[in-house]
Amino acid sequence: MGCSRCWSGRGGRRAVGLPAVHLRPIVHLTDDNSRNEPAECDIDTFDCFADAFGGNRSGYRDIGPLRSVSASPRLVTVTNETAVGVSNITGESWVPDVLGSDYQQRTLHLGSDPDGEGAAVATLVRHLPEQSTETTADAVLYVHGFTDYFFQEHLAEHFAARGHRFYALDLRKCGRSLRAGQTPHYVTDLAFYDAELNEALRIVRAETGRPVLVVAHSTGGLVTPLWLDRLRAAGGIDAVSGLVLNSPWFDLQGPSYYRTIGTPVIKALGRFRSMARLPGDDISTYGDSLHRSVAGEWDYNLDWKPLAGFPVHFGWLAAIRDGHTQLHRGLDIGVPALILRSRISKFASKYGPAVDVADSVLDVRQIQRWAGCLGDRTNIVPIDGARHDVFLSSEGPLAEAFSELDSWLDWLAGFRSPKAGA
Repeated sequence: MGCSRCWSGRGGRRAVGLPAVHLRPIVHLTDDNSRNEPAECDIDTFDCFADAFGGNRSGYRDIGPLRSVSASPRLVTVTNETAVGVSNITGESWVPDVLGSDYQQRTLHLGSDPDGEGAAVATLVRHLPEQSTETTADAVLYVHGFTDYFFQEHLAEHFAARGHRFYALDLRKCGRSLRAGQTPHYVTDLAFYDAELNEALRIVRAETGRPVLVVAHSTGGLVTPLWLDRLRAAGGIDAVSGLVLNSPWFDLQGPSYYRTIGTPVIKALGRFRSMARLPGDDISTYGDSLHRSVAGEWDYNLDWKPLAGFPVHFGWLAAIRDGHTQLHRGLDIGVPALILRSRISKFASKYGPAVDVADSVLDVRQIQRWAGCLGDRTNIVPIDGARHDVFLSSEGPLAEAFSELDSWLDWLAGFRSPKAGA
């Protein structure tokens, strides 16, 4: 039944719980000493999986030209002109945001939710301090992860100090965009997000006249490469200058059978029992490590980002696995990418100091393994002592993450200048 290496286990290692911020059972991981390693797309392993379950082979090797996913019919074409795109999405005026006087928000009305949960909206947030000045730096569009929303003011301020206009998008049913009667973060197709991503890109380009650097975390780090691949196929990638991924969710963590025999089960349940919840106990390890009410140093809205995470529904998880499949076949996002991750993963059912210096949500080896599937130029940098959200790490790792980000942004500006006149 396919190649034997698909079925290798991790004998003797005991599974423990994973917070609902992503998934549940998981295995202990070891250190990964790589740094700035060349990205490779592990196509062979995906092909082995495809053999076992009747899927399609990608037909590509290493990190040469990779097949892109067909452009979504929902895609709104975005060009590289200042007045970009054609949109049928209505938006409200900018109003004060919950983060205070330096922030404003704008509601984007997306129409009826394709998953039948009423009217869908997204929320675009912009950082507009009183002392802001005209700049020639790229604008920034930030996209959050699962059980998450934009609250990282220090990230916006860091980009602003470099001269970047900063925007963040709360996706439909997430954070500011969650409406009564809706299931938090629930979608059955990650391409549904194209509507708000394209509209946010259109608005940012229209307001700044600059190319846009996309920055995304965790699940957002899966959503955005898939979107950019479709955007490139539609001829709109010139509006984007680069991609920064903070601990992107590139594969399903846990024992190997989750990714083999488990995936068809997930997809079947996602089709026939889409609102069924993934069973398991609520685990707040990661949330406890972050929030100042427990053991962390960060403050945020626990209604929008609960300590133990939101429930995981099979319809949503099936969409995630579809996204993983598309990524593993190989994308061509059309722009350079930087990936920041913790050096190690550490999973525990209860909070302890060890989870403050590791990724307690994702398997960092999977991030390394699939990074080359983005296509184009990809740089991967592990950060010693970083949390799952690298930009919510403690002082030392956070400073290192910002330093690595700045170095890459300086490189990107030089790389693009002959082409874009930046």
